[in-house]
Amino acid sequence: MNKPLENRPQSSRPVIDAGGDDARREFLRNFLAGTATATVLMVFGPGVAALAQGGSDSAPAGASGKAAPKHQFAYVINVNNCIGCGNCVRACKRENQVPSAVFRTWVERYVVTGEGMYVESPNGALEGFSQVNAGIREKATKSFTVPKMCNHCENPPCVQVCPVGATFKTKEGFVLVDPEHCLGCAYCVQACPYGARFINPVTHKSDKCTWCYHRVKNGKLPACVTVCPNKARLFGDLNDPESEVTQIFKDEAWMVLKPGMHTDPTCFYVGMPREVV
Repeated sequence: MNKPLENRPQSSRPVIDAGGDDARREFLRNFLAGTATATVLMVFGPGVAALAQGGSDSAPAGASGKAAPKHQFAYVINVNNCIGCGNCVRACKRENQVPSAVFRTWVERYVVTGEGMYVESPNGALEGFSQVNAGIREKATKSFTVPKMCNHCENPPCVQVCPVGATFKTKEGFVLVDPEHCLGCAYCVQACPYGARFINPVTHKSDKCTWCYHRVKNGKLPACVTVCPNKARLFGDLNDPESEVTQIFKDEAWMVLKPGMHTDPTCFYVGMPREVV
C-alpha cells in the first residue's frame, strides 16, 4: 500500500467467489495436512541461497526425500474484535523502522450506506480513526474496521514475477525479500493483488510485512499481535494442534481476501463482511 485510502464511495456489487466455501474448506484441510500446492521458484536466485544457508527450520526428510516443514505459520484476523485503535500500525512502524507515508500493515474503515460503501484509512490508521463525517454517518447502516497486510500466499504472484529471485518463500510459509539482490524494479509491487508491497523510499528496495520474521525465528510473536488490546490479531503454528490459530478453525467460519485470485493466502479472516472480499 503506497499511500492511505482517502474517503471514497464504493458501489455495492455482488461478491464473486470462484472457489466457494467447499473449496476453501478443502484447501484448509490440505494446508493443515501439509499437502497444499506450493509455488516452485524456477530461478536460482538469492532467495534459494538464503534458504540453503539455514533461513528455514525443517524436519528430517521423509520417504519422498523432501524436507517437511517443522513449522507452518498462519495469521488470523478477527474482524469482530478490531476496534481500529491503530496500535498495530504504530508497533509495526517502531519494530521495523518503516518510513512515513508507507505501511507494512494498515487498517481500513468501511462504512456501509444505502448508497454504497465508503472506505478510509487516514495515514494508514496510524492514529486510529476520527468520527465518521456527519453526512455519511446519518446514512450508515453499519461500519467496521479491517486490518490489512501481506497475505504470505501459498502461491505468491510476487515470487513468480521477480526476475532475480530476490522475493522468495520459506518452508514455514513466510514470503520475504532479499534486499541485497532486489533491483527495486517494482514488478512484485504490481503483481500483488492486495496492495501490500511498496518501494521503500529510503532503501529503494521492495518492502512489505514479514510477519516479523526476525521475531518469530526467536520464538516471539509479531509486534502487531503483541499490542492488540482485543485479540483481533492471532498468529501461530498450524503444526501445533494447541495453537490459537489451529483452535480457531474448529469453532469459527473463516474466509480469505480475493479468493478468486487463487493465491491461497495464509492470512485468514474471521467475521469478515462479504462487502470486503
